[in-house]
Amino acid sequence: VCFDILRHEEFEEGCKATCNGPYDGKWSKTMVGFGPEDDHFVAELTYNYGVGEYRLGNDFLGLTLQSSQAVSNAKRLGWPLTEVGKALYLAEAPGGYRFYLVDKEQPPNDPVQKVCLAVSDLQKSTHYWSSLLGMKVIERHEEKTVLMGFADTQCKLELHNIGGTVDHGTAFGRIAFSCPREQLADLEALMTKENQKILTPLVSLDTPGKATVEVVILADPDAHEICFVGDEAFRQLSQMDPSGNALLAKAMAEDKSDDWFAKHNKQKASA
Repeated sequence: VCFDILRHEEFEEGCKATCNGPYDGKWSKTMVGFGPEDDHFVAELTYNYGVGEYRLGNDFLGLTLQSSQAVSNAKRLGWPLTEVGKALYLAEAPGGYRFYLVDKEQPPNDPVQKVCLAVSDLQKSTHYWSSLLGMKVIERHEEKTVLMGFADTQCKLELHNIGGTVDHGTAFGRIAFSCPREQLADLEALMTKENQKILTPLVSLDTPGKATVEVVILADPDAHEICFVGDEAFRQLSQMDPSGNALLAKAMAEDKSDDWFAKHNKQKASA
Protein backbone atom coordinates (compact mmCIF):
# COMPACT_ATOMS: atom_id res chain seq x y z
CA VAL A 1 0.00 0.00 0.00
CA CYS A 2 3.11 2.26 0.24
CA PHE A 3 3.24 3.03 3.93
CA ASP A 4 6.68 4.18 5.10
CA ILE A 5 8.54 2.54 7.97
CA LEU A 6 8.71 5.38 10.51
CA ARG A 7 10.43 3.57 13.40
CA HIS A 8 11.03 0.07 14.76
CA GLU A 9 11.56 -0.84 18.42
CA GLU A 10 12.33 -4.09 20.24
CA PHE A 11 11.29 -4.98 23.81
CA GLU A 12 12.51 -7.88 25.92
CA GLU A 13 9.38 -8.21 28.06
CA GLY A 14 5.67 -7.48 27.86
CA CYS A 15 4.45 -3.90 28.22
CA LYS A 16 2.99 -2.91 31.61
CA ALA A 17 0.23 -1.10 29.73
CA THR A 18 -0.40 -4.22 27.57
CA CYS A 19 0.70 -2.36 24.41
CA ASN A 20 1.48 -5.78 22.92
CA GLY A 21 -1.72 -7.36 24.23
CA PRO A 22 -1.88 -9.53 27.36
CA TYR A 23 1.26 -11.43 26.42
CA ASP A 24 4.57 -11.83 28.22
CA GLY A 25 7.92 -12.18 26.57
CA LYS A 26 9.82 -10.50 23.77
CA TRP A 27 7.92 -8.33 21.30
CA SER A 28 8.42 -5.51 18.83
CA LYS A 29 6.48 -2.66 17.33
CA THR A 30 6.83 -1.05 13.93
CA MET A 31 5.18 2.26 13.17
CA VAL A 32 4.06 2.73 9.56
CA GLY A 33 2.35 5.64 7.83
CA PHE A 34 2.34 8.05 4.90
CA GLY A 35 4.25 10.69 6.83
CA PRO A 36 5.45 11.81 10.28
CA GLU A 37 3.40 10.73 13.29
CA ASP A 38 3.00 14.37 14.28
CA ASP A 39 0.46 15.05 11.51
CA HIS A 40 -0.46 11.69 9.97
CA PHE A 41 -2.45 8.65 10.98
CA VAL A 42 -0.05 5.79 11.60
CA ALA A 43 -0.50 2.10 12.30
CA GLU A 44 1.44 0.23 14.96
CA LEU A 45 2.29 -3.31 13.88
CA THR A 46 2.90 -5.43 16.96
CA TYR A 47 4.78 -8.72 16.80
CA ASN A 48 4.89 -11.12 19.73
CA TYR A 49 7.73 -13.55 19.11
CA GLY A 50 5.99 -16.47 20.81
CA VAL A 51 2.55 -16.11 19.19
CA GLY A 52 1.91 -17.83 15.88
CA GLU A 53 -1.59 -16.63 15.08
CA TYR A 54 -4.48 -14.57 16.43
CA ARG A 55 -8.21 -15.03 16.22
CA LEU A 56 -9.80 -12.02 14.56
CA GLY A 57 -13.00 -10.59 15.98
CA ASN A 58 -15.57 -8.30 14.38
CA ASP A 59 -14.38 -5.16 16.17
CA PHE A 60 -12.13 -3.57 13.53
CA LEU A 61 -14.06 -3.09 10.29
CA GLY A 62 -11.38 -1.51 8.17
CA LEU A 63 -9.17 1.39 7.25
CA THR A 64 -10.00 3.60 4.25
CA LEU A 65 -7.32 5.43 2.28
CA GLN A 66 -7.36 7.43 -0.93
CA SER A 67 -4.59 6.44 -3.29
CA SER A 68 -4.82 5.37 -6.92
CA GLN A 69 -1.15 4.37 -6.53
CA ALA A 70 -2.13 1.81 -3.87
CA VAL A 71 -4.73 0.34 -6.24
CA SER A 72 -2.13 0.19 -9.03
CA ASN A 73 0.38 -1.45 -6.71
CA ALA A 74 -2.11 -4.13 -5.69
CA LYS A 75 -3.01 -4.90 -9.30
CA ARG A 76 0.64 -5.01 -10.36
CA LEU A 77 1.49 -7.43 -7.54
CA GLY A 78 -1.55 -9.60 -8.19
CA TRP A 79 -2.97 -8.85 -4.75
CA PRO A 80 -6.69 -9.78 -4.59
CA LEU A 81 -8.98 -6.76 -4.92
CA THR A 82 -12.77 -6.73 -4.69
CA GLU A 83 -14.66 -3.80 -6.19
CA VAL A 84 -17.23 -2.82 -3.57
CA GLY A 85 -18.31 0.57 -4.91
CA LYS A 86 -17.57 3.26 -7.46
CA ALA A 87 -13.76 3.65 -7.49
CA LEU A 88 -13.64 1.72 -4.19
CA TYR A 89 -11.78 -1.56 -3.68
CA LEU A 90 -11.44 -3.91 -0.73
CA ALA A 91 -8.07 -5.54 0.00
CA GLU A 92 -7.18 -7.78 2.92
CA ALA A 93 -3.81 -7.71 4.67
CA PRO A 94 -2.13 -11.07 5.46
CA GLY A 95 -3.67 -11.09 8.94
CA GLY A 96 -7.16 -10.59 7.55
CA TYR A 97 -7.45 -6.87 8.28
CA ARG A 98 -9.50 -4.91 5.76
CA PHE A 99 -8.25 -1.96 3.73
CA TYR A 100 -10.64 0.06 1.56
CA LEU A 101 -8.79 1.76 -1.29
CA VAL A 102 -10.34 4.79 -2.98
CA ASP A 103 -9.07 4.86 -6.57
CA LYS A 104 -8.41 8.60 -6.72
CA GLU A 105 -5.26 10.71 -6.73
CA GLN A 106 -3.55 10.75 -3.36
CA PRO A 107 -4.27 14.04 -1.53
CA PRO A 108 -1.39 16.31 -0.48
CA ASN A 109 -2.14 15.68 3.19
CA ASP A 110 -2.71 12.31 4.86
CA PRO A 111 -4.41 9.85 2.45
CA VAL A 112 -5.80 7.79 5.36
CA GLN A 113 -9.40 8.98 5.52
CA LYS A 114 -11.04 6.97 8.28
CA VAL A 115 -10.90 4.01 10.63
CA CYS A 116 -14.11 2.05 11.16
CA LEU A 117 -15.00 0.36 14.46
CA ALA A 118 -17.99 -1.85 15.21
CA VAL A 119 -20.37 -0.83 18.00
CA SER A 120 -23.40 -2.52 19.54
CA ASP A 121 -25.28 0.64 20.58
CA LEU A 122 -24.67 3.61 18.27
CA GLN A 123 -26.31 6.17 20.55
CA LYS A 124 -24.34 5.12 23.62
CA SER A 125 -21.04 5.00 21.71
CA THR A 126 -21.65 8.36 20.03
CA HIS A 127 -22.30 9.91 23.45
CA TYR A 128 -19.07 8.43 24.80
CA TRP A 129 -16.83 9.58 21.96
CA SER A 130 -18.44 13.01 21.52
CA SER A 131 -19.68 14.13 24.95
CA LEU A 132 -16.91 12.54 27.03
CA LEU A 133 -13.92 12.47 24.69
CA GLY A 134 -14.76 15.61 22.75
CA MET A 135 -14.97 14.34 19.16
CA LYS A 136 -17.10 16.33 16.73
CA VAL A 137 -19.92 14.54 14.90
CA ILE A 138 -19.46 15.15 11.17
CA GLU A 139 -22.03 12.86 9.54
CA ARG A 140 -24.86 10.56 10.62
CA HIS A 141 -26.49 7.89 8.48
CA GLU A 142 -29.75 6.86 10.11
CA GLU A 143 -29.07 4.40 12.89
CA LYS A 144 -26.21 2.69 11.08
CA THR A 145 -23.06 4.85 11.12
CA VAL A 146 -21.63 8.02 12.64
CA LEU A 147 -18.51 9.76 11.31
CA MET A 148 -16.52 11.74 13.89
CA GLY A 149 -13.22 13.55 14.28
CA PHE A 150 -11.15 15.88 16.44
CA ALA A 151 -10.19 18.07 13.46
CA ASP A 152 -11.18 18.35 9.80
CA THR A 153 -7.59 17.77 8.69
CA GLN A 154 -7.17 14.52 10.63
CA CYS A 155 -8.16 10.93 9.97
CA LYS A 156 -11.79 10.34 10.99
CA LEU A 157 -13.37 7.68 13.18
CA GLU A 158 -16.45 5.88 11.88
CA LEU A 159 -18.69 3.99 14.29
CA HIS A 160 -20.75 1.27 12.61
CA ASN A 161 -23.71 -0.30 14.39
CA ILE A 162 -23.53 -4.08 13.92
CA GLY A 163 -26.65 -4.72 16.00
CA GLY A 164 -24.99 -7.32 18.18
CA THR A 165 -22.07 -8.09 20.44
CA VAL A 166 -18.63 -6.74 19.52
CA ASP A 167 -16.03 -9.51 19.61
CA HIS A 168 -12.41 -8.38 20.00
CA GLY A 169 -10.85 -11.74 19.22
CA THR A 170 -7.33 -12.13 20.59
CA ALA A 171 -5.40 -9.46 18.66
CA PHE A 172 -6.24 -6.63 21.11
CA GLY A 173 -5.82 -3.55 18.94
CA ARG A 174 -6.34 -0.04 20.27
CA ILE A 175 -6.81 3.52 19.04
CA ALA A 176 -4.30 6.12 20.28
CA PHE A 177 -4.32 9.91 20.45
CA SER A 178 -1.83 12.44 21.76
CA CYS A 179 -2.92 15.34 23.92
CA PRO A 180 -1.20 17.87 26.22
CA ARG A 181 0.29 16.00 29.17
CA GLU A 182 -1.55 18.24 31.64
CA GLN A 183 -4.89 16.90 30.33
CA LEU A 184 -4.18 13.26 31.16
CA ALA A 185 -4.99 13.50 34.88
CA ASP A 186 -8.14 15.51 34.11
CA LEU A 187 -9.25 12.90 31.59
CA GLU A 188 -8.74 10.11 34.12
CA ALA A 189 -10.68 12.10 36.74
CA LEU A 190 -13.56 12.67 34.30
CA MET A 191 -13.81 8.99 33.46
CA THR A 192 -13.75 8.10 37.16
CA LYS A 193 -16.54 10.61 37.83
CA GLU A 194 -18.62 9.24 34.94
CA ASN A 195 -18.06 5.62 36.10
CA GLN A 196 -16.36 4.75 32.83
CA LYS A 197 -13.78 1.98 32.51
CA ILE A 198 -10.11 2.88 32.95
CA LEU A 199 -7.89 0.01 31.84
CA THR A 200 -4.58 1.64 32.80
CA PRO A 201 -4.49 4.67 35.10
CA LEU A 202 -1.85 7.32 34.40
CA VAL A 203 1.46 5.50 34.00
CA SER A 204 4.92 6.13 32.54
CA LEU A 205 6.20 3.87 29.75
CA ASP A 206 9.86 3.51 28.83
CA THR A 207 11.30 2.84 25.39
CA PRO A 208 14.99 1.83 25.43
CA GLY A 209 17.14 4.75 24.33
CA LYS A 210 14.16 7.02 23.72
CA ALA A 211 11.76 9.33 25.58
CA THR A 212 9.55 8.12 28.43
CA VAL A 213 5.88 8.86 27.78
CA GLU A 214 2.86 9.02 30.05
CA VAL A 215 -0.42 7.39 29.07
CA VAL A 216 -3.97 6.77 30.26
CA ILE A 217 -5.81 3.86 28.64
CA LEU A 218 -9.60 3.73 28.57
CA ALA A 219 -12.29 1.39 27.25
CA ASP A 220 -15.45 2.58 25.51
CA PRO A 221 -18.88 0.90 25.96
CA ASP A 222 -17.86 -1.94 23.60
CA ALA A 223 -14.41 -2.36 25.21
CA HIS A 224 -12.52 -0.70 22.37
CA GLU A 225 -9.21 0.30 23.95
CA ILE A 226 -8.29 3.98 23.70
CA CYS A 227 -4.85 5.29 24.64
CA PHE A 228 -4.17 8.95 25.35
CA VAL A 229 -0.48 9.84 25.47
CA GLY A 230 1.19 13.03 26.66
CA ASP A 231 2.07 14.99 23.54
CA GLU A 232 5.27 16.67 24.67
CA ALA A 233 7.25 13.45 25.30
CA PHE A 234 5.47 11.65 22.47
CA ARG A 235 6.80 14.21 19.97
CA GLN A 236 10.30 13.14 21.02
CA LEU A 237 9.52 9.42 20.99
CA SER A 238 7.78 9.55 17.63
CA GLN A 239 10.57 11.22 15.67
CA MET A 240 11.00 9.42 12.36
CA ASP A 241 14.02 7.12 12.63
CA PRO A 242 16.12 7.01 9.43
CA SER A 243 17.37 3.58 10.48
CA GLY A 244 13.84 2.18 10.92
CA ASN A 245 13.97 0.09 7.74
CA ALA A 246 17.36 -1.35 8.63
CA LEU A 247 16.32 -2.15 12.21
CA LEU A 248 13.21 -3.96 10.99
CA ALA A 249 15.18 -5.93 8.38
CA LYS A 250 17.76 -6.88 11.01
CA ALA A 251 15.07 -8.02 13.46
CA MET A 252 13.37 -10.16 10.82
CA ALA A 253 16.68 -11.70 9.74
CA GLU A 254 17.57 -12.52 13.35
CA ASP A 255 14.15 -13.86 14.30
CA LYS A 256 14.79 -17.57 14.75
CA SER A 257 11.62 -18.18 16.77
CA ASP A 258 10.05 -20.37 14.05
CA ASP A 259 13.24 -22.46 13.89
CA TRP A 260 13.36 -22.82 17.68
CA PHE A 261 9.78 -24.05 17.89
CA ALA A 262 10.35 -26.49 15.00
CA LYS A 263 13.57 -27.81 16.55
CA HIS A 264 11.76 -28.54 19.81
CA ASN A 265 8.82 -30.07 17.96
CA LYS A 266 6.48 -27.40 19.25
CA GLN A 267 4.11 -24.93 17.70
CA LYS A 268 3.84 -21.26 18.44
CA ALA A 269 0.86 -20.47 20.61
CA SER A 270 -2.45 -19.58 19.00
CA ALA A 271 -3.70 -16.57 20.90
